[in-house]
Amino acid sequence: MADAPQKTITVKFIVDGNEVGMLLLSPKNFSTGSTGYFGTGKVSFGDDAEKGYQVQVQAIKIGSKPIAAKTK
Repeated sequence: MADAPQKTITVKFIVDGNEVGMLLLSPKNFSTGSTGYFGTGKVSFGDDAEKGYQVQVQAIKIGSKPIAAKTK
C-alpha cells in the first residue's frame, strides 16, 4: 500500500483582526526521531520593526518518537 500524500500546513499571522502574513509548514523528520511539520520565514507585524520578524513554527506529532530499545 502506498504512503498517503504529505500535507502542507498554512499558518496565518493575524494582528488586530488583520492578516499580516503566513507561513507554510512542510513535513519534517526531526533529529530526535519525532515527525511533524516545520516552517521558517520573515513576517511584518506592521510595527516599527523595519525588517520584520524572523519566525519559525514546529508542530511535532505527539507519540511519534520511536521507543528506545531496552538495554539489558
